[in-house]
Amino acid sequence: MAELFYIIGASGVGKDSLINYLRQHLLPGAPVAIAHRYITRPIDANGENHIELSETEFANRMYWGCFALEWYSHKTWYGIGVEIDQWLSCGLSVVVNGSRAYLDEATHLYPDIIPVLIKSDYDQLRQRLIKRGRESAEQIEHRLETARLLDQQLQHPQLQQINNNGPIELAGEQLLKLVQREASRTCA
Repeated sequence: MAELFYIIGASGVGKDSLINYLRQHLLPGAPVAIAHRYITRPIDANGENHIELSETEFANRMYWGCFALEWYSHKTWYGIGVEIDQWLSCGLSVVVNGSRAYLDEATHLYPDIIPVLIKSDYDQLRQRLIKRGRESAEQIEHRLETARLLDQQLQHPQLQQINNNGPIELAGEQLLKLVQREASRTCA
């Protein structure tokens, strides 16, 4: 059975960087697909490799059932396309960039989901958010407080955790090993 890896963590913790690391280091022919998110946010050259949709486009796709998962956070819509269902049915394990707040709903839809919580010290997280430059100081502090609360409340029987305080290669290798180990286990 193919696995659905649901990558979660606070904004700025390095989920996109780790997913990009995974993209670059998966072996050719690995039974793994990495899904792009559909987001109602402009594409930023230094940000997530996502598919930009207007709110109207997003609403239309949601109406027609084009999303396997969708959620609203920080005045932005996020979606994961139904293509992941086809990939899973073909035997591919799938990696998605998810939302901690949406984990219960995602688990309801995909009971065998493997959530992977990416963590970082809050001081380091604050510096990353400041450097990113998308939000005001007040918005950053709100994000940090939300992150603390969500991290404390997060519970799931399959939860995996990766600390991303050091060089990206350390956490990247942990994620790569986790995904390759589970994907190869399901193909055996």
